[in-house]
Amino acid sequence: MEQIIPYSEQFSVYLKDESRTVGHAQSISFPKSESDVIAQLSDCSRQNIPVTIQGARTGLAAAAVPFGGHILNLSMMKQVLALRQENGQFFLTVEPGLTLLECNQMLSNRRLATAAFSAASLAALDEMEGKSYFFAPDPTETTCTIGGMAACNASGARSFLYGPTRNHITALRVVLANGETLSLRRGQAVARHRKLHLTTEQGTNYALSLPQYRMPNTKNASGYYIKDNLDAIDLFLGSDGTLGVITALELKLTLLPASIFGISFFFAAEETALRFADTVRHQMPGLASVEYFDEAALSLLRRQKETGTAFSALPAIAKEDLCCVYLELHSDTPEENMEKMKRLGQWMEYCGGDQSRTWVARNESDLSLLHFFRHAVPESANQIIDERKKQYPLITKLGADMSVPDDRLFDVVHLYRTTLASAQLESATWGHLGNNHLHVNILPRNEDDYRAGKALYLQWAKAVSAMGGAVSAEHGVGKIKAPFLSLMYGPDAIEEMRQLKLTLDPQSILGNGNLFPSARKETWK
Repeated sequence: MEQIIPYSEQFSVYLKDESRTVGHAQSISFPKSESDVIAQLSDCSRQNIPVTIQGARTGLAAAAVPFGGHILNLSMMKQVLALRQENGQFFLTVEPGLTLLECNQMLSNRRLATAAFSAASLAALDEMEGKSYFFAPDPTETTCTIGGMAACNASGARSFLYGPTRNHITALRVVLANGETLSLRRGQAVARHRKLHLTTEQGTNYALSLPQYRMPNTKNASGYYIKDNLDAIDLFLGSDGTLGVITALELKLTLLPASIFGISFFFAAEETALRFADTVRHQMPGLASVEYFDEAALSLLRRQKETGTAFSALPAIAKEDLCCVYLELHSDTPEENMEKMKRLGQWMEYCGGDQSRTWVARNESDLSLLHFFRHAVPESANQIIDERKKQYPLITKLGADMSVPDDRLFDVVHLYRTTLASAQLESATWGHLGNNHLHVNILPRNEDDYRAGKALYLQWAKAVSAMGGAVSAEHGVGKIKAPFLSLMYGPDAIEEMRQLKLTLDPQSILGNGNLFPSARKETWK
């Protein structure tokens, strides 16, 4: 069994994630199997030690940042366990430490066979011959782990067509805080209204009373996924490591489209760009991504291209191009995509744009460059904050992850623009315009900016909740957005969530501080 190791400075990297939040811990472990997880969780449970679950630590809400106790890092659990085929659909079972990049590379190369594969799995692999599949959720950081994606119900740019991680998970194995295990398959354990019964493989029965709140009708990764007749799998997906440790996931694979085009449309005014995106998202079939980059985001890229060798490969952006809408088309043939591209050009002209101000990618090499363009924006913002932290160590990037219903897109953009101007804060905006889900990133220049930015985010959370939106659309709540969750659902709903957690985790050892303040009596330091 892999052992629990006392914390020392050699493990300092595991005290933080991409949110740049830094925590503290007393011990760490790197389990290599479910049996390791069971033994280590059982040990922590007996000693009443809080446990923070980690993957690749690419999250932006500090869910993987330990606030005391033990770090359970699953990045060594990377095995591909099984492949099955049912009615022409393929399902891949993996451990939680496998990254999205590793998963899709293996699928692309069809190098899935392992020593663990059964004869049935090998037969399914033969059936895949000549076809290309991928795991469709598309977070910007492809080094994220599959388990981490499940923990926050990640989505990404292609979620406009394919939806979030939840839509692509058909089975889970979960280890509860006491070391007992659940084997869940979609459709087999379903709530009756708001009552859900679960039985562990060891025979323990749990009667769960699900919270009564109603989730917003928009892209949402805010708190526990709750609805009438809930599938038990959905309760654990997006639970931010507070209900159990996911040790295996069955992924529903998607057939890779035969033709993928990427098009960047540049505009001289934000209102024109928004009108264009709002028009095409309701009328264009096979639209996988509707992404946005505002004037400040494009300025970041221009600056990075001029000063940083890491971004020298970025295409030059004309000075008159003040914002950009990126669309990705998935179709059965290149001819179909060409026809769609013509229609998009006509819509661009109709909305007041210029068809000549576009970049078109029709092959893998060109698409990689446009994806690099997308990835470079948040990287550039992170570099700016890292440099400023040298003078002001307490500041971090403040990244909004809020979404609203379709009819409130222009309202929420107006809210962002007017309040940022009033507060005189530096920011850059990018993200998933198709889902009304923009990442507005405040870039504090000092600690006064940082405090003002945090106050502004609380103001936005109240306004977005009043619009029927979600305070977290894809990053999860973690520790950073816990105050927003209370604003969205109210204190009664937070208490219902807490009681649900305590049913499965009576000592409240899992995910200390995620979603809501810990129910534990002591504070670990």
